[in-house]
Amino acid sequence: MGKEVNGVSRSRFEMFTNSDEAVINKKLPKELLLRIFSFLDVVTLCRCAQVSRSWNVLALDGSNWQRIDLFDFQRDIEGRVVENISKRCGGFLRKLSLRGCLGVGDSALRTFSQNCRNIELLSLNGCTKITDSTCNSLSKFCPKLKHLDLASCTSITNLSLKALSEGCPLLEQLNISWCDQVTKDGVQALVRCCPGLKGLFLKGCTQLEDEALKHIGAHCPELVTLNLQTCSQITDEGLITICRGCHRLQSLCVSGCANITDAILHALGQNCPRLRILEVARCSQLTDVGFTTLARNCHELEKMDLEECVQITDGTLIQLSIHCPRLQVLSLSHCELITDDGIRHLGSGPCAHDRLEVIELDNCPLITDASLEHLKSCHSLDRIELYDCQQITRAGIKRLRTHLPNIKVHAYFAPVTPPPSVGGSRQRFCRCCVLL
Repeated sequence: MGKEVNGVSRSRFEMFTNSDEAVINKKLPKELLLRIFSFLDVVTLCRCAQVSRSWNVLALDGSNWQRIDLFDFQRDIEGRVVENISKRCGGFLRKLSLRGCLGVGDSALRTFSQNCRNIELLSLNGCTKITDSTCNSLSKFCPKLKHLDLASCTSITNLSLKALSEGCPLLEQLNISWCDQVTKDGVQALVRCCPGLKGLFLKGCTQLEDEALKHIGAHCPELVTLNLQTCSQITDEGLITICRGCHRLQSLCVSGCANITDAILHALGQNCPRLRILEVARCSQLTDVGFTTLARNCHELEKMDLEECVQITDGTLIQLSIHCPRLQVLSLSHCELITDDGIRHLGSGPCAHDRLEVIELDNCPLITDASLEHLKSCHSLDRIELYDCQQITRAGIKRLRTHLPNIKVHAYFAPVTPPPSVGGSRQRFCRCCVLL
C-alpha cells in the first residue's frame, strides 16, 4: 500500500479521478474533506458514502469511525453488522455503543475484539445474548479498555470479572448492574488487578455481601462513583470499609439497602468530604442525627435522594440549609414529618437563591401553601413535585407561579364530586384528577 497522507493511503487518493466534477472535490484538498467528514454522525456518513465514488472512500475511511453509537438502530443491528464495522474501523475505533442491540452475541464480539484492539469505551447494556465468552475475548484482545457497560447482561458471572482483571488492567469504569450471578469472588478478582477503578455500578447484584465491599474498600483508592442500589444484604460493616478506603468518593447510591443506619452517615462525614451525590431512598433507619454529621462535613453535596427516610424531620433541612450551599436536587418524598418550617429554612439558606433546581415533596402531608411562599425566592427552581400533598391548593401554586413563571409543578387534586344530574342525562365530561 502507498504512503499514507493524514491517515489515508495514497492509493485511496488516486481514486479521485477527473470524472468527479463537483466543485468541492476540485477546490478542497482531500485531507480537508476527510477532516470535515470526521465531524459527521453515522447516518450522515452513510448518506455521504452514496454521493460518489470519491466520497464513498472518504466517508467510509476508518478514521471517521472512532466513535459509533448504534442505539437508534438497535432493532436492526445483528452480529454481522458489528463484524463488518469492526473490519472497516479496525484500530481506529475508540468508542462503541451497542446498547439495546439484542441481536448481537458472543461470536460477533469475538470478531470485534480481534479487529478493534484499541477500543477504550464499550457499551453492551441490554445485550442479553452476551455471556462470559465475550469478556474472555475482550480480555485477550483489548488491553486498552477503560469503560465497559454490561448492565442487564444477566448471563455474566464471576468468570467475566476474573477475565477482565487479567486482560484489562486499565479499566476505570464497570457497570454490571442486574448481573445477579456475580458474587464477592468476582469482585475480589476484579479490584485486585484493576486498581484504577473510578466507577463501579453494582445495582441489583443481590448476592453481594459486606465481604465484597471490604475488597473494594481495600483495593480501590481512586473510586469516585459507587452504586449499590437494592443490594439488600449489605450492612454498615461493609460500607464503613468503603468510606475509610475510598476518600475520593463523590457519588454513592445505597437506595433500598434497608439495613444501613446513621453509622454510614457518620463514616461518610468523617472520611468522604468530596461527596456530591447521596441516594439513600427507602433507608428508613436513618435519622436527623446522622444527617447532621453528614451536612456539617460534606459541604459539596449537590444531589440528595431521601425518599422514604421516614424518621427525618425539619432538623435535617435546617442542617442542609446551613452547611450545604451547593444543593441543587433534593427529594423528600414520603418524609411525612417534614413541615413548612423546614422548607422555610431551606428557602432562606445559601443554596436557595441560585442553586436549588428540583425539590420533591410528594406525600408530605404537613406541607401547606406556606411552603410555596418560602420557595418563591428560589430563582433557579425548575421543578417541584407535590403529588398527594393534601394541604396544597391551586391558589398557592398560582401565587408561586407569579414569582417563578417557568416552574414545572406536578400536583394532584382529588376530583370534585359532581352535582346530581338533571333529567337523568349522562355527564358529558370526565372529572378525573387534575395534573398541573
